[in-house]
Amino acid sequence: MKIRFKKITIVAERVLHDQLIDLLKRHHVSGWTAQNVTGEGSRGIRASEWEGSNVQIYTLVSEAIADAIMEDIAKHYFQNWSLVVYSQDVEVLRPDKYQG
Repeated sequence: MKIRFKKITIVAERVLHDQLIDLLKRHHVSGWTAQNVTGEGSRGIRASEWEGSNVQIYTLVSEAIADAIMEDIAKHYFQNWSLVVYSQDVEVLRPDKYQG
């Protein structure tokens, strides 16, 4: 059986990793995946190596939780940090493994 979820993807400055994981846990997210990534966006390529790579974090959650996470990130991070967050509709098998 498959069920619809939202995949939330966060791409942020590496220094925010722990804060963003804590934010997900406050929203009762039961699992997440993170990886170091590089890229270029509206703020250009990172200026130096000491700044490090970005982190990409993603998780699968219900639509209500996705909305709450995105609002929380916008409220606390958009003004002062370089990050992007977006959601996608996904269909998941084994829905008992994910936040409902």
